[in-house]
Amino acid sequence: MSVWIQAQQLQGEALHQMQSLYGQHFPIEVRHYLSQWIEAQLWDSVDLENPQEEFKAKRMLDSLIQELQKKVEHQVGEDGFLLKIKLGHYATQLKNTYDRCPLELVRCIKHILYTEQRLVREATNASSPGGGMLDSMSQKYQQLNQAFEELRLLTQDTDNDLRKLQHSQEYFIIQYQESLHIQAQLGNLSALPPSDRVLREPALLSKRATMEAWLTREANTLQKYRLDLAEKHQKTLQLLRKQQTTILDDELIQWKRRQQLAGNGGPPEGALDVLQSWCEKLAELICQNRQQIRRAEHLRQQLPIPGPVEELLTELNNTITDIISALVTSTFIIEKHPPQVLKTQTKFAATVRLLVGGKLNVHMNPPQVKATIISEQQAKALLKNENTRNESSGEILNNSSVMEYHQTTGTLSAHFRNMSLKRIKRSDRRGAESVTEEKFTVLFESQFSVGGNELVFQVKTLSLPVVVIVHGSQDNNATATVLWDNAFAEPGRVPFAIPDKVMWPQLCDALNMKYKAEVQSNRGLSEENLVFLAQKAFSSASTSPEDYRSMTMSWSQFNRESLPGRNFTFWQWFDGVIELMKKHLKLHWNDGAILGFVNKQQAQDMLMSKPNGTFLLRFSDSEIGGITIAWVAENPNKAGERMVWNLMPYTTKDFSIRSLADRISDLNHLLFLYPDRPKDEVFSKYYTPPHCMHFSGLLSGNPIIPILMVINTSADGNPTYMDHAASPSVSHPHIYGIYPPINDSMLDGDGEFDLEDTMDVARHVEELLRRPIENQWSAGPSPPASLQI
Repeated sequence: MSVWIQAQQLQGEALHQMQSLYGQHFPIEVRHYLSQWIEAQLWDSVDLENPQEEFKAKRMLDSLIQELQKKVEHQVGEDGFLLKIKLGHYATQLKNTYDRCPLELVRCIKHILYTEQRLVREATNASSPGGGMLDSMSQKYQQLNQAFEELRLLTQDTDNDLRKLQHSQEYFIIQYQESLHIQAQLGNLSALPPSDRVLREPALLSKRATMEAWLTREANTLQKYRLDLAEKHQKTLQLLRKQQTTILDDELIQWKRRQQLAGNGGPPEGALDVLQSWCEKLAELICQNRQQIRRAEHLRQQLPIPGPVEELLTELNNTITDIISALVTSTFIIEKHPPQVLKTQTKFAATVRLLVGGKLNVHMNPPQVKATIISEQQAKALLKNENTRNESSGEILNNSSVMEYHQTTGTLSAHFRNMSLKRIKRSDRRGAESVTEEKFTVLFESQFSVGGNELVFQVKTLSLPVVVIVHGSQDNNATATVLWDNAFAEPGRVPFAIPDKVMWPQLCDALNMKYKAEVQSNRGLSEENLVFLAQKAFSSASTSPEDYRSMTMSWSQFNRESLPGRNFTFWQWFDGVIELMKKHLKLHWNDGAILGFVNKQQAQDMLMSKPNGTFLLRFSDSEIGGITIAWVAENPNKAGERMVWNLMPYTTKDFSIRSLADRISDLNHLLFLYPDRPKDEVFSKYYTPPHCMHFSGLLSGNPIIPILMVINTSADGNPTYMDHAASPSVSHPHIYGIYPPINDSMLDGDGEFDLEDTMDVARHVEELLRRPIENQWSAGPSPPASLQI
């Protein structure tokens, strides 16, 4: 069921909220008659912060106008005549409104669709079976909405009381003026003849006595009204502060935490629209109560009556000022953070937003926001309110932007689209800390006034930690620093404190989150995969997950100390796997074709129980970002004996030349993907079609030379080779045997490939493959022995 159909079934306040989304900026009739088309468009594919996306937004605007015009053309009959005129008018109106700013149309429609979905979701949860039980999120929203309703009623009540107090005080002042008039009349009696004075004085004295008694009684009543009103305001401010604490210290902090985890690949933090609506309700209630307290103070000044009210009003005014200050300063947030791995001399973007800016009319005098990069120590000093003398740790180009108000969504934000870090000033490093472990942050600050310069706010907010690099080779280690910080930072920490050790299950969650996000897969790391990683991290042979649950891993183990016998760290190896997968192999991972996290011995144990030609794909233990093929076949040196062969690892460079599927197709001796799936069943959909296949310059009709890159050790300990057979789709079928032992400098004593020693050979082979076959050896000597068939 479409969102629009469900939205039309909303009732009460939800229906009112839905209807308020529409107006001249986007008529509700357009939403109704183009509902299916609108919901079918990929509005989220447009990056609103990227000016280059304006062309895409313009196409969507043009398509919307065309759809409206189609609707106009199909209207017939008497009823259709009026609709035709109305829809034609809307088409012209939308074109005139958004033709120069098509991104605003996308922003408007995204806001509408998100809000409709939220209202429908909340209404569905509220009416779901099961005794009206709501999920925890809906319960929380309901509690907040109930609190807002209570605050609204209290505010309305105090406003009514304030009006009554004002009327009573005005009447008191009138009566007080009357008492002064009576007193003046008594004073004038002395000028009258005695007979007249005797006649008039008793009545005036009686009237004065009655009036003074009434004034005394009424003054006490006014004082009680004032005290009662002040106490009601105290109660309202207590609830306001409580509601604000819930929204700012719970909901907004949780949103920021989700935002930080999203940097590690966690789910999106969610739109700010709901939070902004809550903050705007707070701002509105705070402003109403603040205005009431000021009116009460004005009434007190008009008619000073001795008592505790003056002190109470002063306290209330200070409290409400503190509340609004906390709201404004806390809702100046970073909607889109700068990249956490920041390369110098490279463009980057960011967006800051003031959630209550529209409600406080800050846009009437748009404030300017400035961005500065500061060090971890400067950030600490800033939060302690120590004087940092506006020092920075570098120079950012294009570091200022004016906050803009977007009428369609009611948001006030500043977009930094073309910032660039020109230079960075690093602190003196000590110990093992490297430049890729040093953290900075981008400070955004602004100043603006509210209520005619009555309140002036200086607002500041810090970005997530940033690691500055100057070369792409530093990206790997910088990413490790960011990953650790995002995963294990505590809310409200001192910048940028993180634990040195974490529990292994915590790290597993972070690695799994990162892996799924980077590979863009719902297939994460299984428990078996995590055991494999634990074995690698802790140099352990245990296969029980329970053995690792209580273990801790330090930052040094994660990305300072090399793995035993290797020249790379645990993270560098894992990140190499991620890079390989996301660039070339994610489809195969999603298909379940890659086991990956299997060591050499495990692969051998798994394959030896399977028929010859069974193979699996596992990540190389010895090379970063490498994947190898292991398969079971006959031992050429011992009749009737089988052994497991391991291909030299493929890397990103290899797959840039020829895909994994085509390479597997080339190898005729690979028959079944472990455990028993025919390889063509798994990989054929990824084979390069024969009519467009060309490999390193060879025409499809030419045979492909087999490449010897397979390594293993035979039963007698000598290294043996198996060739890469040509793909049956591009060459005549041949059966290539297993070659006898060859002493070769490319293999070490354990039959492991030394990559550096073989790079020249690999390049030589690639060069040979780039030349036409008939020209390679036709006029020259015979091909090298190692390449003969």
